Amino acid sequence: MISEIWQTDLKTYGHWAVITGATSGIGRAYAEELAKRGLNIVLISRSEEKLRTVAKEIESQYNRQTRVIQTDFTEGHSIYPVIAQQLAGLEIGILVNNVGMNYIGVLANFLDVPDPDQRITHVINCNMLSVTQMCRLILPGMVERGKGLIINISSEAASQPQPMVSVYSATKIFVTYFSLSLHAEYRSRGITVQCVAPFMVSTNMTHNVPVNPLVKSAASFARDALNTVGYTTYTSGCLTHALQHIALSIFFPGWLRLTSFCVKLMAKFARTIEPKLKERMAQTNNKQD
Repeated sequence: MISEIWQTDLKTYGHWAVITGATSGIGRAYAEELAKRGLNIVLISRSEEKLRTVAKEIESQYNRQTRVIQTDFTEGHSIYPVIAQQLAGLEIGILVNNVGMNYIGVLANFLDVPDPDQRITHVINCNMLSVTQMCRLILPGMVERGKGLIINISSEAASQPQPMVSVYSATKIFVTYFSLSLHAEYRSRGITVQCVAPFMVSTNMTHNVPVNPLVKSAASFARDALNTVGYTTYTSGCLTHALQHIALSIFFPGWLRLTSFCVKLMAKFARTIEPKLKERMAQTNNKQD
């Protein structure tokens, strides 16, 4: 691919990159790949211990500066003044809004979400509020300098209506539309806003599903996705995910997913895989960001 041969020099955006949900999965992979490409890294996530571990590894392996900010994005508006204080004075060229969560480990109808009052609010705070507020904090500095790159991680789940993950898919289509609109508003000011909508990547959120020809490792995905910067503002992130997106759009379109037959089929599938998923959740629950 052309993007693999002629990579955009990401250092031209600024000295620092900020990544949310940065201690595992796609977020950590973006942090490591950006450090490899010459940027200093600000890691933002829940676990202080994991943040320190990842920061130390980046500093030793890539010889870059790091800063860490411990916070929980499910808490809502109260966390952002503190984040703003800790980011003050940095020339932030790249923001990767990666942090995200689902409201349940398996497919479920809306009213079957466990602890709905808290869980649904957490999903909205984590998946939607985090993206808008982090952009609000960092975009003004980018506009002032006349350059910047914002990468918002959406999902293939936003490409079509998704019964049984209704809240999650709705939050992700928000990310997609917000990203495309923000790019239209600020591209004339030197700002690039890219929306990345991956299919299946082996992470804690996907219960570490094994890597195979259809499932990317986080490191491989981040490398491929960053190679698309400068070439597209909306991407599946890699060729295999783009091909899966096309195939699903043709053979499993949105109208079909909304039929009673398919919803019942998904419910049956959910009951079948629930025991195995719960087992994987028990193994990875303490690792999620």
